[in-house]
Amino acid sequence: MIAVQEHRERPPAVPPRWRVAGAVWGVSGIAVVLVYAALSLGSHAVAAVAAGLGPLEWLVLGGNVAFMAWAEGYRGFQQRFSPRVAARALNLYEQPTTVRLVLAPLFCVGYFGATPRLQRMVWLGTGLILLAVWLFSRLDQPWRGILDAGVMVGLLWGTLSLLWAGWATFRGRRAIVAAEVPAAAGL
Repeated sequence: MIAVQEHRERPPAVPPRWRVAGAVWGVSGIAVVLVYAALSLGSHAVAAVAAGLGPLEWLVLGGNVAFMAWAEGYRGFQQRFSPRVAARALNLYEQPTTVRLVLAPLFCVGYFGATPRLQRMVWLGTGLILLAVWLFSRLDQPWRGILDAGVMVGLLWGTLSLLWAGWATFRGRRAIVAAEVPAAAGL
């Protein structure tokens, strides 16, 4: 009996500088979007405060900022989103493809090359964010500014936690959480 050995061509090795650039592009691209969104919302928050708030409005503003710092900043970003993005950036560094390198922020978030569960979460989350933006844009001041202030705090917390998670992950070359990349992810 003759054994047939399968010959698989390996893709050419990606130079380390491209791997680093891809990982940095993935994390920093997301961070830039978060900062841009926070700054955009900040103008509405400042306008609400500058116009003057009553006691009830100050109470709602304080409660909303505290709640969003905890719910969006700590629970959403620091405990879930940021460590996963950092883990996917590390996966991008270790197993780069051309598509992943070019679309690194989208890969790191999980729009592609992810488990079906993660992809569903990302697309559903994106839809819910778009719905919230649409609904909030219909509110009058000061309520829009009050809600935007809380979201802005969550986004800024998220940006800082993303940068920290990226640094911690690459410093130790070990992901904090699973990257949720299937074994045969393709792209």
